[in-house]
Amino acid sequence: MVSELAPIVLFVYNRPRHARLTVEALQKNRLASESELYVYADGPRGESDRQQVEEVRDYLGGVDGFARVTMIKREHNMGLANSIISGVSDILDRYNRVIVLEDDMVTSPHFLRYMNGALELYEHEEWVISVHGYVYPAQESLPETFFLKGADCWGWGTWKRGWNQFEPDGAKLYRELKDRRLEQRFDLNGSYDYTQMLKDQISGKNDSWAIRWYASALLNDRLTLYPGRSLVQNIGTDKSGVHCVATNDYLTKVTLEPIHLERLWPEENGAALTILQRYFESLRLPFHKRLLGKLKEAAGC
Repeated sequence: MVSELAPIVLFVYNRPRHARLTVEALQKNRLASESELYVYADGPRGESDRQQVEEVRDYLGGVDGFARVTMIKREHNMGLANSIISGVSDILDRYNRVIVLEDDMVTSPHFLRYMNGALELYEHEEWVISVHGYVYPAQESLPETFFLKGADCWGWGTWKRGWNQFEPDGAKLYRELKDRRLEQRFDLNGSYDYTQMLKDQISGKNDSWAIRWYASALLNDRLTLYPGRSLVQNIGTDKSGVHCVATNDYLTKVTLEPIHLERLWPEENGAALTILQRYFESLRLPFHKRLLGKLKEAAGC
């Protein structure tokens, strides 16, 4: 039984259709009507996107189906990273836990049940830094729930104690990764170049808060809980977002069945890590080889 429902924090900008799909999916969660929703609406970059920003705000201003809806309208454009960092910090100054979504996260009807249950279950486990709702579409079956070192960003939750470990200085994080020779592990044992992503954040080529969240968690040797079946679909990989390119690599089927939670020993699941490494490695194969693999899978080969 969950003793305290976490407030939901939703970050929006200038995508009315995405925001509507995200909220409509969230409203279908049984715990939505008992949950407080805080909306952080970033300001326009200029006149070119002012109308879309206002459309998003007008829609969310009339949203119901939650215990309470509070909108924080930014007068100026803060950018996604600054908006999320300040918004999550603000909420965790008032609450002990939080669930975080962006405006392109379509959730399963069981998302809030899983997130609140996991936040309750691991609240006092210092080694667990966060809970995640999305899982990559690996071809192999994953455990019902499992731990990986680090943290993630597509439908997640944490506690005040977890967010206190966030380090916003990317250069400091990179130096520590190098000094402790953790770059290979940071890159999921060479399967994905997260180190380059962090370098790009330092040089200003991207404005990722998430790469700093991941590095902060890994350097503190902390764990994030994942579901074996995804409770989130990211619909923003359609080139509509400021920081996204068009790709279908991360499309996953959102589970319509609840995730069964049971307390796990706080350690990384090596088998799950290997499965996800193989998934990322498969993305680096030439297109025709990837297509052949999918055809074989469909044929049961």
